[in-house]
Amino acid sequence: MFLLAYALAALIGLSLGLMGGGGSILTVPIFVYVLGFDPKQAIVMSLPVVGVTSFVGALAHWRTGNIDLRTAALFGVVAMAGAYVGARLAHHLNGAVQLSLLAVVMLVAAVSMFRSVNREPSVRQDAAAGHTMSVALLVPTALAVGLMTGIVGIGGGFLVVPALVLLARVPMKQAVGTSLLVIAMNCASGYAGYFGQVVIPRRFLVGFTFVAVLGIIAGTYLVRYVSQRSLKRAFAIFLVLMGAFILVKNRKAFSPPPRVATATMNQPTLAYATSSARVFPRNP
Repeated sequence: MFLLAYALAALIGLSLGLMGGGGSILTVPIFVYVLGFDPKQAIVMSLPVVGVTSFVGALAHWRTGNIDLRTAALFGVVAMAGAYVGARLAHHLNGAVQLSLLAVVMLVAAVSMFRSVNREPSVRQDAAAGHTMSVALLVPTALAVGLMTGIVGIGGGFLVVPALVLLARVPMKQAVGTSLLVIAMNCASGYAGYFGQVVIPRRFLVGFTFVAVLGIIAGTYLVRYVSQRSLKRAFAIFLVLMGAFILVKNRKAFSPPPRVATATMNQPTLAYATSSARVFPRNP
C-alpha cells in the first residue's frame, strides 16, 4: 500500500510539473478512492501536499524571474482570506457534498483545459500586454478561488492562470510561476482553517509530500520533451471521466432524506403481538 501511495504521490508531482497546474485536482480522489481515507481527511491532507509541492515549483520559477510578486501579493492575500473562510464553512458540509462539489470543479477544469488547448499561446500572450490590471474583477475572482480551495481542497491553478493573464495582465510565463506561489499561499491558509477539525496521519503525509516534491522536480525537467497540447487534452478527458464517477458515487448527497411512514394505531399493536407470538409461542 505504501508503494502504491508513493507512486501516486509522484504522479501528482509530475502532473503539476508538466502542466503548471491542474494536477493537484487528483489528490483528493486518490486519497479517497485509492487509499481509502475519509473524504474530510482527504481534503485536509491534500492541502499541505499541494501547497508544499507548489511552493517548490514556485521557487524554480522565482530563480528564473517568472514570478510577479506584486500580483501574487494582491491575488494571494485575498485568496488566503477566502480559503480560510471556505475551510470554516466546510465544517457544516458532509464529505459526500464536498466530493460532489469537487466533481463539478473537475468538470469545469476539463472545459478550461479543452479551451486552453484550442487557444493559441500567442493570443494569450498578446492579451496580457499593454493593458492595466482589472482590480475590480481580480479581487472577487481571487476570493472565489480561495473559497473553492478551502471547501474542496484543491489549489485552483486552472482558474488562477487565466485570471492572472486576462485580469492582472501578467505574461503567460510569469502567470504559471505566480499561480504556483498563489496556490501555496491558498493551501496554507485553508489548512489553518481546518485546524482542529480532522485528525490526520502526519508521518504518512510527510512522506507522501516529499515524493510529490520529487515528482514536480522531475516534471519541470521533462516538460520540454512532452507535447503540452496532447497532455492537456488527455488529462481533460480523464477529468471528465473522474468527475462523472465521483458524481455517480455521491449522487445521494443532495437527495432529500427518505420519508418515514406514520404508523397507524393498530400497526404497533399488531407488530408487538406478532413478535410476542414468535418469542412466546402458544402451546398446542
